[in-house]
Amino acid sequence: RFFSEDLINACVSMIEEWDPQPAPTWVTNIASERHPDLVPSFAKRLAQALDLPYVSTLSCSPSSGERSAMANSVQRARSLDGTMSVDSALVQEGPVLLVDDLVDTRWTMAIGSWLLRSNGSGPVYPMALAYMGWRSD
Repeated sequence: RFFSEDLINACVSMIEEWDPQPAPTWVTNIASERHPDLVPSFAKRLAQALDLPYVSTLSCSPSSGERSAMANSVQRARSLDGTMSVDSALVQEGPVLLVDDLVDTRWTMAIGSWLLRSNGSGPVYPMALAYMGWRSD
């Protein structure tokens, strides 16, 4: 399972059009519990297409509770407490493109960004492939 080359090319075009300043100097990703190789593979290929280094700095352990059972964003944030960690020795100083596949409450991106910034990265540019939107149904 992998994301298509068309998606890589579309993301490269989007980032070039977006033109974040200062520009990212490296790429990392949020690790996926469900598909541990899917997002890192995409992030590596995207980094290569952008001619940037890919560095795997963040890791995740399973969150407590089922997402579908969480009634609100606070419960989702609580379920993530202590599930993410960063290898501070690998964090680069420059701006970073932080890649994830799906976001709903955006807490995973917020925590990952905080971990990177707290451990010496430059600005963090979060990029998700899809927004699920918070649903409480």
